[in-house]
Amino acid sequence: MPAGKKDYYEALGVAKGASADEIKRAYRKLAREYHPDVNKASGAEAKFKEINEAYQVLSDPNKRSQYDYYGSAGGQGGAGFGGFDFNQGFGGGGFEGFGEFGDIFDVFFGGQRGGRKAGPQRGADLRYDLKLTLSEAATGLDKDITLTHYITCETCHGSGAKAGTKPSTCRHCNGTGQIKKTQQTILGSFTQVVPCQICHGSGQVINDPCPTCRGEGRVKKTQKINVKIPAGIDNDFRLRVTGAGDVGPKGATNGDLYIFIQVEPHPLFNRDGDQLYYRTKISFIQAALGDEIKVPTLDGQATLRIPPGTQPNSNFKLKGKGMPSVNKREKGDMHILVEVEIPTKLNNAQRDLLEKYKHA
Repeated sequence: MPAGKKDYYEALGVAKGASADEIKRAYRKLAREYHPDVNKASGAEAKFKEINEAYQVLSDPNKRSQYDYYGSAGGQGGAGFGGFDFNQGFGGGGFEGFGEFGDIFDVFFGGQRGGRKAGPQRGADLRYDLKLTLSEAATGLDKDITLTHYITCETCHGSGAKAGTKPSTCRHCNGTGQIKKTQQTILGSFTQVVPCQICHGSGQVINDPCPTCRGEGRVKKTQKINVKIPAGIDNDFRLRVTGAGDVGPKGATNGDLYIFIQVEPHPLFNRDGDQLYYRTKISFIQAALGDEIKVPTLDGQATLRIPPGTQPNSNFKLKGKGMPSVNKREKGDMHILVEVEIPTKLNNAQRDLLEKYKHA
């Protein structure tokens, strides 16, 4: 290496006979390590410039060949950066030349920005918030919901063209719906496939638009949609109705409808998954002697046996009287907390009886 000339192989830490893949891997590793947004140490920015300069030369076969032979590329001892100004800093300025790449980290750390598929843009997904009672959630039901969304235009049947006419092929993209854009970056040349800006990805241009939808191929309308709600559904459960969202423009794929479930609180029962909880009161006589009482369930009244000597805040369970599970056949249980009521006032006869019991 002639005196005063930079050793680009040494800058990237690779041998002179390194392959293109080895050079690329070495560059990516060093770029991560010395990028000024990551490495705040003194000299990191200078090192970053050096490895970028080395990569610009060694990644280009012609420049690399010239560098290997003459010890420089283009007679300048380096490739330069084609107007990229490192003095603008790395906090957001200085990367305007990247265009749609936006964030340089997408390039450094393996991010790829692929082109969108050809064709019209898919219809939007929609959200509908649905409130249910606990009883409705327990049994499941078919529910009609009212939704205002885009549907296919009945006049042009989604084509967007006036009756008796047809869309013509877009000349800008030759009917493909997409165009290729090539950009030069410090990492080299990148090609992206993007939707055509003239036909918006459809590949066709409407010269005589439909008067009903104005060429869009869809119109907004309020409709009723029937949704099947499964038994056992719980709060924040999300149902997906495929294709029930907005119709896409000009015959594009429909979006989906997402129904977010909210189960309203019940006045008697508390719920935890498929388990139900109920609180009831009995007299201290019932607790002492035992009894059978009626308790409410989602299926109607059920009989609960209170054994003699039941203590305050005892828990009992009615098996299978809880909520069904969406993914299972069996039901959960109902848990019953029994509170014992102590009378605050006693008549003379009651007091005498308790006194006799006390001294028995």
